[in-house]
Amino acid sequence: MLPRIRLALPLLLTLAIPGTGFAQAAPDLSGVWGRIVSAESRPYYLHAFQPTDPPMTPWGEAKYKETRPSFGERGVPVEQTNDPVYNGCHPPGVPRAYLHPFPIQIVNVPGREVIILYEYDHLVRHVYTDGRPHNTATGPTWMGSSIGKWEGDTFVVDTIGFNDKTWLDRLGHPHSEELHLVERFRRVDANTMEIDLTIDDPKAYARPWTVQMRYTLRPPEWRILELVCEDDATFTDFEKIAGAPAK
Repeated sequence: MLPRIRLALPLLLTLAIPGTGFAQAAPDLSGVWGRIVSAESRPYYLHAFQPTDPPMTPWGEAKYKETRPSFGERGVPVEQTNDPVYNGCHPPGVPRAYLHPFPIQIVNVPGREVIILYEYDHLVRHVYTDGRPHNTATGPTWMGSSIGKWEGDTFVVDTIGFNDKTWLDRLGHPHSEELHLVERFRRVDANTMEIDLTIDDPKAYARPWTVQMRYTLRPPEWRILELVCEDDATFTDFEKIAGAPAK
């Protein structure tokens, strides 16, 4: 369990304004955030980013037909799914991690990185902001290699270097190692954050596609809890409960 973080007042990051010698305050995304579910997205928010299938290539369609998800029109009982999360305790990766109904926490380390903590499966992402390039020397990974920068009031995260072992969502939409994910985080007011996700994978999808998610800032006493996959059977039982739509 991570220690709780108290934010009396929003912290400020600073961005240099070229040629002025001054710094410009940038919005701070720190805190624990919970997803906002709209009435329109309620029928699918647990398992998909949008109500329709993205435009797949023949390769993508073939891979999609091989999947046996536990959600949607093709859904099978959890015990029969070939979802990698439930077969081997594999991490869901991103962007899928956003579909699991658990909070995320964002921590700023000025001059070095922004850390994103996902309560689901206790996932951690390091988004480096110190100007370093992508590091793919270790080969494809579950969460990819992420670097970030501020564009005005928007924090832009660029991620490549994924392996192809995860699904994009809980319906079984696949991706290849060519997946390129761009996330644009923007705090629209003191308590609301929007994340625009652009998925670009020319091997699996006919064109890039973008979806938006919204989050609300939780009170300072909220904290990220420990949630890990101990074994497939235990995790499957847990998912039967966690995957049930909210009343």
